Amino acid sequence: MAKTKVKPSQEQRKAIRDARKLIQEAFDTDNNEAETRRRVELIFGSVMGYDVLKHLSRERAVQGAGEVEHVDFAIQLEPGQDVQPIVMVELKRVGIELAKKHLKQVTSYAIDAGCEWILLTNGREWKVYHVEFNQPPKVEMLDAWNLLEDKTDELVGKFEILSYRLIKRGGLSKIWTRVKVLAPSSLLSAIVTDDTFKVIRRNLRKDTGILVGREEVYKGIGRLLNEAAAKAMSTIKVPQPGKRARKPEPNEKEPTSKQEE
Repeated sequence: MAKTKVKPSQEQRKAIRDARKLIQEAFDTDNNEAETRRRVELIFGSVMGYDVLKHLSRERAVQGAGEVEHVDFAIQLEPGQDVQPIVMVELKRVGIELAKKHLKQVTSYAIDAGCEWILLTNGREWKVYHVEFNQPPKVEMLDAWNLLEDKTDELVGKFEILSYRLIKRGGLSKIWTRVKVLAPSSLLSAIVTDDTFKVIRRNLRKDTGILVGREEVYKGIGRLLNEAAAKAMSTIKVPQPGKRARKPEPNEKEPTSKQEE
């Protein structure tokens, strides 16, 4: 999940506590969507630093393949229907549990508007997604949190992801880039290299006296991983040694078969 380096101030902690009280009251009385929206908009102002009248476009029209649809509201840096939205926000009543159909709904709005960020919330749960415009488009979660259950200091950092201060500096894209760098496929590509295999083989031989091959190391690493990482690893080719002759390591015999190499 995404992380931002935030040292919470007393004012930020109070803003979170006040926001939690707003949503808890709404949840306890099972408020309707209109009241949920009013309270969520207050949170955008008090916790995330937006000028609600300027930076939130209510019921923004989205032209798709069929009829014109309306997203609950969009986060944008300037007012106006022609301004490119930064985040499409789909809001549900506080008592409704967020579901896949809600994500599918707002994803279609985001794709039609060319917007790569989505926020799905009912005031209690907050889920941020990134849309990658491939064929077909790919939607991945950036982060998620629960205003009523998570710790106050953690929530300060979570809400900072969507803050006006960070949005106006293009912070979402920077966070997403770091998330992708640390994704299993990226980490595995960095691990499964000829240099790494040399170090592993050398250390194994030092500890056990047995020289193992690259394929054996590759399969051994795969057995250490969970299912998702193992699937990602299956797409990475085992590195082959270059044409340049490798000097034997100290006390190591020249390999006599492909398995040894």
